[in-house]
Amino acid sequence: MHWLWVIIVGLVVGVIAKMLKPGKDPGGFIITILLGIAGSFLSTYVGEKLGWWGETGLVHFLGSIAGAIVLLLIYHLLTRRSTT
Repeated sequence: MHWLWVIIVGLVVGVIAKMLKPGKDPGGFIITILLGIAGSFLSTYVGEKLGWWGETGLVHFLGSIAGAIVLLLIYHLLTRRSTT
């Protein structure tokens, strides 16, 4: 059940990441949401394994946003280089 919440939070995080990093992205809105889910999974796994936060909480949510933004920036850099 915990991972279902990670997916739901990832959807919200993807939308927030898109709002924080506006502009035209190569993948569009769907890719941004998928990167939000991936960022949420990544930050949940890393943060819990390193003991930075528990399964829930504000710090966990902020970590998910940061993970999504990092993945979005990496995706943007990789697709930008491959098209030029």
